[in-house]
Amino acid sequence: MTAPRARAGDGAGVTDTPVQIAALTVGAIFLLVGVLGFIPGITTHYDMLGAAGPHSDAKLLGLFQVSILHNIVHLLFGVAGVALARSRDTARLFLIGGGVIYLVLWLYGVVINLDSAANFVPVNTADNWLHLLLGVGMIAAGVLTGRAVAATGTRG
Repeated sequence: MTAPRARAGDGAGVTDTPVQIAALTVGAIFLLVGVLGFIPGITTHYDMLGAAGPHSDAKLLGLFQVSILHNIVHLLFGVAGVALARSRDTARLFLIGGGVIYLVLWLYGVVINLDSAANFVPVNTADNWLHLLLGVGMIAAGVLTGRAVAATGTRG
């Protein structure tokens, strides 16, 4: 005999609405990326992994500049996504709010001198493109999955 299933989005931790599934998926991906940033081989020049700043020469997948701070930010974003996926409203907030944060980070990466101390995260050109895609994608996921659920007669 199985326990009765809680209703979607009632705060019981059930993640069966599209917006909750999207937030949980994005959160899990951020957790994975955060962990991978600490694994030599997956992160090239791992011996050059700095705490923060533009002189951390480690690159996740040989492409995306990372530092200890950058990896921790990914882990924290992942924890937030998983935690906020527990309800429809907070899942949507994570996707849209997180998308806005990533668009701001993209804009920041575009306007700063990547070799200066202002690049404390650090980011490179590949990171900037990824942040643009993440920002647009997360906002789209938050808006579209919310609309898809709303169209079926339930809030998303």
